[in-house]
Amino acid sequence: MKYDFDELVVRRGTGCVKWDESPDDEIIPLWVADMDFKAAPVIQDAIRKRAEHGVFGYTVVEDDYYEAVISWFQRRHDWTIRREEILYTTGVVPAMSVAIKALTMPGEKVLILSPDYNCFFSSVRNNGCEVLETALLRVGDSFEVDWEDFETKCSDEKTTVFLLCNPHNPCGRVWTAKELELMNDICLRHGVKVVSDEIHCELVMPGYRFQPFAAVSEACRENSVILNSPSKSFNIAGLQAANIICSQPDWRRRLDRAININEVCDLNPFGPVALKAAYNDSEDWIDELNQYLWGNYQALCEFVEANIPQWKVCKLEGTYLPWVDISAMNTTAQDLCDKLLDEAKVWLNPGTMYGPQSGEGYIRINIATQRSRLIEALNRIKKVL
Repeated sequence: MKYDFDELVVRRGTGCVKWDESPDDEIIPLWVADMDFKAAPVIQDAIRKRAEHGVFGYTVVEDDYYEAVISWFQRRHDWTIRREEILYTTGVVPAMSVAIKALTMPGEKVLILSPDYNCFFSSVRNNGCEVLETALLRVGDSFEVDWEDFETKCSDEKTTVFLLCNPHNPCGRVWTAKELELMNDICLRHGVKVVSDEIHCELVMPGYRFQPFAAVSEACRENSVILNSPSKSFNIAGLQAANIICSQPDWRRRLDRAININEVCDLNPFGPVALKAAYNDSEDWIDELNQYLWGNYQALCEFVEANIPQWKVCKLEGTYLPWVDISAMNTTAQDLCDKLLDEAKVWLNPGTMYGPQSGEGYIRINIATQRSRLIEALNRIKKVL
């Protein structure tokens, strides 16, 4: 491989949430969705060159920023984005709050597929809306939408927005075009707008293909607001640059207003630089990263099968966050995570973070770290269990 993802990077002591929030220096953190790999060399070089200028004032987002976004999604995902459809902001979570503020009224309901990314819950509630959950169905080692319940929830007259995670965090699904089209058909029947969080769109395992929601059909394009960013895939979340993509001019006006109301309208000097380097020159890096993550996932599955038979690793189609069934252990997800943090010095996330009912009996593991570190963490867990 051209890039060395096995290189151990010391992150403790750098003001890093993942490592420096650990209560013990011996802890291996496999929790928050943050990778332990250095950014692609071209991104590092672009940031270094910008830093050498020495002045870091207010930043203008120029045409080449939009061109980089449009070019990437056209060649990578066959999705044609028009320049006027793009609104930039500081991150996908702020973008989510912007979309909810722009498209709902307080007291309305926002539908999610549960278990779901924990910030979905807080973002909806912080904007005065009610979270409405439709639980995903466990089918073998994967998950599917309960279409009957999905339509029932959409038909609720107070449901105005469906907040989609595509690919899905934490269940690891990469939704197919057929599934996405059916979601939209149901939403259209009941006057529900779709907001699709696609931050994990480049993190797809071999044999699967990411499908942008807005590229499924013209109907999907017209009924959706898309949230994306290179931050998760290229490990540059701290540089804070994300995009809201919307084809509806009246919705865009409301979104732009909400961006300014929420005061998330300005990027720092490094965000656009990193985005352009990622989208223009880092395609080979992301391809190798996905191969390495696939190797980590295989190592996890093999280790668990041989050493921790009480656990069942669910199928990972996308993201680097395997969802693991621990229901056979006769303990709660929170108690298990507390035990492993205390005794094994391994920090994992309990499934209940992603849905108090639908997440019980599961844990989420972040495998985006060096393989040697992942295996060390698994050996610690084996010893405790």
